[in-house]
Amino acid sequence: MKIEPFRINVPQSEIDALRERLTSTRWAPELDNEDWSYGVNGTYLRELMTYWREGFDWRVQEAQINSFPQFRAEIDGVPIHFIHVRGKGPNPIPIILNHGWPWTFWDFKDVIMALADPAAHGGDPEDAFDVIVPSLPGFTFSSPLPRNGVGYVETADMWVRLMQELGYKRFVTHGGDAGAFVSARLGHAHPESIIGVHLSFPILPGVPHDAGNPADFTAEERALIGEQQRGQGDFVHVLINAFDPQTLAWAMHDSPVGLAAWLLLRRRAWSDCHGDVESTFDKDTLLTHLSLYWFTSSFVGSELFCRASKFPQPMELANDIKPEISVPTAVAVLPKDLMHRPRSIFAAHSDLRQWTLFPSGGHFAAAEEPKRVTEDIRSFVRPLRQG
Repeated sequence: MKIEPFRINVPQSEIDALRERLTSTRWAPELDNEDWSYGVNGTYLRELMTYWREGFDWRVQEAQINSFPQFRAEIDGVPIHFIHVRGKGPNPIPIILNHGWPWTFWDFKDVIMALADPAAHGGDPEDAFDVIVPSLPGFTFSSPLPRNGVGYVETADMWVRLMQELGYKRFVTHGGDAGAFVSARLGHAHPESIIGVHLSFPILPGVPHDAGNPADFTAEERALIGEQQRGQGDFVHVLINAFDPQTLAWAMHDSPVGLAAWLLLRRRAWSDCHGDVESTFDKDTLLTHLSLYWFTSSFVGSELFCRASKFPQPMELANDIKPEISVPTAVAVLPKDLMHRPRSIFAAHSDLRQWTLFPSGGHFAAAEEPKRVTEDIRSFVRPLRQG
């Protein structure tokens, strides 16, 4: 495996071309959508697109990302991009952070250095990690995909090989959304390589997503998550990703406004923002993620990853080991996440060591609650460091 240093350098011609496309947008008609009940509100979308065209400075964001050491590798013909920050402490433990859809690797920007250099972020240097943050296959700079059929199963296998190439025989894995599938798969299929699995999304191998019943939740869990009112609109993307990714991709790769609307709705609906997306993600953050998808032409790759992962089917089993995640496991429960499971389900199907109820936060855990996620990972791994 050849690993090479990597830096982002979007050609100025592509930045100029994006502005031209935004200038010539053909806006859709809109009726009675002030409350977003029909989808993304046009007044806000126009405001955000005006800022993307006239106020957003990609070069500033590019420089910030490039301040982290980045690399590219090729595994089984698949290009893989990743950040790799060496920890500052007496005994850094390797950890791989797995993002979801429609996230990017940059959703971990506020936890990377806190994990790698805890002393500089109010922590104990004994808690240091070597931090690896890959882009999932097909996403942003882990593109273009050379073939179909690369999902979370294949990604978990590739991550073991990548970490071995980096010199890590065993490591911790964290993930949310699709990244939780990757992390849970690592703990299930590769227990010999995994020190522990930390999840911010409650995924279990071989267990149906609707397993259990409301009576299984404790009073404390019920008080935190409340009565879930998720609508069908929150999951329509799953069906499109699974059954019709290429049709949607033709539009998303041609229209930055279309791409923005599709991804923006998820940021607003799935985060703990109470309807005000900028209370959680400011304009520069939203547009950095959008720009990463746009400049890398990777929307279709992200969709194909989801299709190959066979979402929304339950996770496949790779073996008959019990519990299904046999390595130490931790789960962070965020009140506004897309799905919740009772602690008892995880206790039955994993070596559950830590179960933390966060007082706030939604589906984008590390981006919404970076300090709490950082401390939750530290506390989980602390007793595992001597193993």
